[in-house]
Amino acid sequence: MSDHATPPTLTLPVRYDSVYIASTGLFMPGLPVTNDMIDQYIAPLNRNSTRIKRQILRENGIKTRYYAIDETGKSLYSSSQLAAHAVRDCLDSSNVALANITLLCTGSSGSDTVIPGFANMLHGELGAQPMETSSHQGVCAAGVIAMKHAANAIALGEHRNALVVTSEFPSRLFKKSRFAPRNYTTDFDSHFLRWMLSDGAGACLLSNIPRPDATSLKLEWIHTRSFSGDFPVCMQVGYPEKQHPKSYLDYPSFAEAEQDGAFFLRQDIRLLPNLFDVGIHEYAELVRSGMLDPSTIDHFLCHYSSERFSGVVEELMANAGLVIPRERWYSNLVTRGNTGAASIFIMLADFMRDKKPQVGEKIFCFIPESGRFTVSFIMLEVVDAIKAGETDEASGMLFKVPVDVPKEVPTMSAKQVDLLDIILPPHQVEPGQDPRLAAILRDLASVWHEYRSRAWRTPLIQKILAGAFTETDYLKWMECWIPQVREGSKWMRAAITQIGEPYLDLRELIEAHATDEQFDFNILFEDYQSAGGTTPDINLLRRNPGGEALNSYMFSKAQYPNPVDLLGGIYIIEGTGQRIIPALLPMLRKQLHLPERAFRFLKYHGANDAHHLIRWLHAVEYALKQNDSGKLGTQIVDTARATAQLYVMQMEHIL
Repeated sequence: MSDHATPPTLTLPVRYDSVYIASTGLFMPGLPVTNDMIDQYIAPLNRNSTRIKRQILRENGIKTRYYAIDETGKSLYSSSQLAAHAVRDCLDSSNVALANITLLCTGSSGSDTVIPGFANMLHGELGAQPMETSSHQGVCAAGVIAMKHAANAIALGEHRNALVVTSEFPSRLFKKSRFAPRNYTTDFDSHFLRWMLSDGAGACLLSNIPRPDATSLKLEWIHTRSFSGDFPVCMQVGYPEKQHPKSYLDYPSFAEAEQDGAFFLRQDIRLLPNLFDVGIHEYAELVRSGMLDPSTIDHFLCHYSSERFSGVVEELMANAGLVIPRERWYSNLVTRGNTGAASIFIMLADFMRDKKPQVGEKIFCFIPESGRFTVSFIMLEVVDAIKAGETDEASGMLFKVPVDVPKEVPTMSAKQVDLLDIILPPHQVEPGQDPRLAAILRDLASVWHEYRSRAWRTPLIQKILAGAFTETDYLKWMECWIPQVREGSKWMRAAITQIGEPYLDLRELIEAHATDEQFDFNILFEDYQSAGGTTPDINLLRRNPGGEALNSYMFSKAQYPNPVDLLGGIYIIEGTGQRIIPALLPMLRKQLHLPERAFRFLKYHGANDAHHLIRWLHAVEYALKQNDSGKLGTQIVDTARATAQLYVMQMEHIL
């Protein structure tokens, strides 16, 4: 192939038939920071940086911005928390539950961690149910590329709804302490952005149908194109000054990389005019190809880092003969500042709330990225709410909030949690196992997988994972749990009286289990008192709706002849003791300033429930030998599933 091959022609974006932005959301941390307050957060480094600051503020036109750090440089949020707040704002405005989201896409210049991806960090921060995630890392266009990924997934029918979320936290890079290793000396390129960028997060909810209660934005198409092969790097973190091609990872240590200035955020402003030049040329190509007509655009949302560049864009449009009149432009740069990848999402959220565009109006977005030059465009049209009968029940489920799923739970911290003990179900299928037993264990593994996920997302466990659990929370947990544990041996003994042929030998196994746990509630009550519980009588402890429902269900099952399917319920209860409690106990010990005698019940079950589950396995094997109807396995699994639902209900009502 020749080195002088003909450049490829413009690849036209796909027009979407049924992708809609159902709602938007944003989160700006703290109060607006005016220009005369910036030094309290982003202090000048020397006399030269003060001069640069005055010049930059004069040209960029920004009057207020937001920082997620305080005056001492301490972070008040994580980037994941900023994003989580934007998600909640987005979902609250649509009355959609997080439980209805099946795809989460993120775009950002960086997460709180190098790995894992930002979408996974946000997924954990939200404590959301299992879903597909996709992380896109870049600069200003990263969020648009994340939106295109989500839109394509919806257009292909893989998902009916998706969240696209962006978050930026650049102020952490601009603190005066960052420059201390170099005695506050640095080049203009790293000075420049200290007064240009702001913190914030934005989100969009994408759906395959419009909203039933308000207007939506029909996503007509998205176009992105990189010109990184044409130009050097313009904006980066990781190389020292003057774009010396040596990564921070190539230094003997991070300290030496920092000393050399590799962690400064730099922008070579001499390259910036080229970005708008290629952007307008791409815009002209889209017009010539018939993708848009400037005269039909009602609102133009253009992301630029400085008011100075708005004139550059307008002049280039005029030179191309493709002007969008200035009165149709919308920007929130003056009040929100430049939030990188989050800018267009925050702008869109502000625009929808400020302007309330009318049905039929077209909105055109232009997002240039200066990292290594990518240009992006979004075309939207305002559409009316769907009317009753215009969509089927399945498609409309997105906008129905489930009553049994909380919309918001306390957020998790980013610290590592060892999940090994709670990933696997209590029993795995072994080679050569009875095929019927193997089938039951496989089905129970599926039940366990769903139960573990839902249990781990309850407010109770989320608060433990967040490191925010208190002695008061622990007492509430004990108060709810003690009555349930007391009833456990009772329904087991009730079941024993109903067991007859052909399961008579099961009586002995269940009796042994009931005897083992007969007085466990007393141990738990003593733990409660050691933790500071003041209720003197077990009968006066508050009852938990979920716990009461679980006990009622188990007692009702125990009244039937040969209630062998209760083995499914025991699987969930004992499995919780073996798999979940041992993972939580070290965290509880660390967070609660309580004597060791306040944790005896949890410690006992973590150590002994594995033995109980071996007994359970023998019971299932025995029951299968006595019954070849094929129905027993289904009954055990169904009871396990119901028990899991009720156990989660109990956890959800504790706090």
